[in-house]
Amino acid sequence: MRSRDGNNNFSLSISVGFFFLLYSLALDASEYLISYRYLVKDATLYNETLSISKTMQKCQGEPYNPLILETRDDKNLKKIISAQKELFIDYVHKLGLSVKHKESTINYQYSSVTILTLKTKCFKVDFNDNFVKISPLK
Repeated sequence: MRSRDGNNNFSLSISVGFFFLLYSLALDASEYLISYRYLVKDATLYNETLSISKTMQKCQGEPYNPLILETRDDKNLKKIISAQKELFIDYVHKLGLSVKHKESTINYQYSSVTILTLKTKCFKVDFNDNFVKISPLK
């Protein structure tokens, strides 16, 4: 909009301010701490735990290797991951899990226990209308 004296400063300042507002909203992703653990005993899944909590302090690092999950305006990360659990578990396997395995044979009875763990890791999570983008921090 042009002012009476012919200046365009007012409309330029509104345009620049609106641009920076949109830019800051696009960069404002939430950070979550996510850990995952499951226990397999004698080829049977006994326990599976997924822990998700918002960070209290800003995490350090750069996001890499994002996972994109579809959603319908939902902001509950645990519910979104639970709905598409298999995709998330495959993704976690690719990030790297700590594996502990123990075998024993007592009186000709074979027994094995395997524990797979994704240690607590900070993830940057960006919620949009149709999807959520989850990226671990390096």
